[in-house]
Amino acid sequence: MINGCEGCLNKQRKIDELTEENQRLKAKLGYLKRKEQQGYFGSSTPSSKVPVKANATEDNQGKRGGAKPGHRGHGRNAFAEADAQRVVAVQSPLGDHCPECGGPLENKGTRSHSVIDMPAVKAQRVVYRLAKQYCPHCNRSFQASPPGVLPKSLYSNQLMATAATMHYLHGIPMGRICEQIGISVGPLIGIFHRLAKIFACVPSRLIEQYRQAPVKHADETSWRNDGRGGYAWLFATLRISIFLFRHTRSSSVVREVLGTKPLAGTLVVDRYVGYNKVPCALQYCYAHLLRDVEDLQKEFPNEQEVHAFVSTLAPLLGVAMGLRSLKISDAQFYEQANDVKSQITEVVQRPARHLGIRRIQEIFHQNAHRLYHWTKDRRIPPENNLAERDLRPTVIARKVSFGSQSDAGAHTRAVLMTVLHTLRKSSTTDPCSALTAAIDKIAKDPTHDPFDLLFPDNASRSPP
Repeated sequence: MINGCEGCLNKQRKIDELTEENQRLKAKLGYLKRKEQQGYFGSSTPSSKVPVKANATEDNQGKRGGAKPGHRGHGRNAFAEADAQRVVAVQSPLGDHCPECGGPLENKGTRSHSVIDMPAVKAQRVVYRLAKQYCPHCNRSFQASPPGVLPKSLYSNQLMATAATMHYLHGIPMGRICEQIGISVGPLIGIFHRLAKIFACVPSRLIEQYRQAPVKHADETSWRNDGRGGYAWLFATLRISIFLFRHTRSSSVVREVLGTKPLAGTLVVDRYVGYNKVPCALQYCYAHLLRDVEDLQKEFPNEQEVHAFVSTLAPLLGVAMGLRSLKISDAQFYEQANDVKSQITEVVQRPARHLGIRRIQEIFHQNAHRLYHWTKDRRIPPENNLAERDLRPTVIARKVSFGSQSDAGAHTRAVLMTVLHTLRKSSTTDPCSALTAAIDKIAKDPTHDPFDLLFPDNASRSPP
């Protein structure tokens, strides 16, 4: 037993208190510096909210663009006449005599030159002379209808579908579309509202299929509406993308889509609590967990215990996310998946002194029933990349347009984005052609079901 005087003990206590306070203040200072650089949510801050953009690293600055020396390239890809939409015969401008000596020229056949061309995207003014007929017996008049035009519409179905595809699928701003097509903004908005009214039933029908999918994804991001805060919600599968724009981020939106009755399948999400009461199994995203683990290292760069924990757990999470993409059999996949799960479990159950490590471990302890569904079903990914990719066009649109100008505009965007992005996933033709064909049939017969026209083989498919 070591005996010390009371004064020495008090001094040592004071030293320990100051040392602990110094470490706590350093950690807080580091957090504030990262918050100043990365934004309020650290590495989870959306790119549009990051206060200061990082400059290119020295390695990237040293990389030169363009082709590498010695690389031969791939050249032009020609195609056969059978694959061409049209074949044009080009006559020689020289005539029958050589321009050099004046001698007669001999015919040596032709040489094919493949060219990819497109017509100018410009609206044309067309006048249809509609034949009118009259029956004197029943006293009725008959008039032909213009092809490819909705009743009482100034704009063709092709123009309407092209404009909607450009804006809601490819993200081209309305002003640019007006310049290319040659119409003003007011009529363009009217076109979008009319299309949304025609296809308003599609999202609800897709929601029915979404509920039955074995693997479902969901995510949300901020979206302003008429200057007020709101959120853009995405509910997606490999074949479906459903967009909703609401003023709230509460779980009421999740209930609106998934309902309250028990559902089969698994929903892949981040750890937002709004999804915690869904009526199906949950799989939490490992990419978000990896970000939290890496942030712990940034917060405590000088802690050896933290460094050892992060350097062990982070690679395991990375391996888990990349395992599905390996070209291995299902038996090999499940064997390796359970091995990774065992290693993760062992790491998060080790005794730890550092409170930051304990916080990460507590996430794994409390949510063990939501972290390992991917080890039992290869179709379930341990990350939410599909939803992140599907939501990216909305994030870009938010940067360009700053949101919607009205509730009607948000509703129109939700319907048309749902239609076009789902068409891109499920249609064998391009979405614009599929949308044009559906509008053409509705123009001839308004009793057609818009959903069946857009997705004619959907009823025979298994759940997406």
